[in-house]
Amino acid sequence: MTEKTQAEAAADAGGGRRSDRSRAAILGAARERFAADGYERATIRAIAADAAIDPAMVMRYFGNKEKLFAAAAEFDLRLPDLSALPPDEAGAALIDHFLNRWEDDESLKALLRASVTNPVAADRMRDLFAGQLGPMIARLTDPADVGTIATRAGLVATQALGFALCRYVLELEPVAALTRAEAVAWLSPTITRYLTGTP
Repeated sequence: MTEKTQAEAAADAGGGRRSDRSRAAILGAARERFAADGYERATIRAIAADAAIDPAMVMRYFGNKEKLFAAAAEFDLRLPDLSALPPDEAGAALIDHFLNRWEDDESLKALLRASVTNPVAADRMRDLFAGQLGPMIARLTDPADVGTIATRAGLVATQALGFALCRYVLELEPVAALTRAEAVAWLSPTITRYLTGTP
């Protein structure tokens, strides 16, 4: 097999740059469309039109709407600083915050639904919770216990994600019918233990 000519190599490089530009245009259009319309109402066709790209190219690059959403959506859990609170109030404050986030942000619920069956979305959810919970928990953790931060973050995620899945996606009763105060009362002791307790 002969080596590529300079012209062929340049053509391949140009194609790669066009591909990168196309992907970037799709992701930019998807972020704006998901933010404006929400996950359910946003369509591949509308995103493609916004990016001035054929819808088939969107599918070629990302496969389906769930994968595009997982790649494009930007999430900030906007976690509160709990370090000023008494340790026994940290769990209640955090679970109340999570309830606000789940109830006010359809995109988070869409990511949760997608993460159940979509590996890309699952990776995004893992990165989201590990990347944002870890630093918050580090501010609450005794220096002697820094080795427990990842475990604490993972355990907090089990409660936050498990509860959200049952309440907002599966609508499992009686979890879905709990009042805000009841949900906080049930969950906060466990969350507090994960945040500040000893193993």
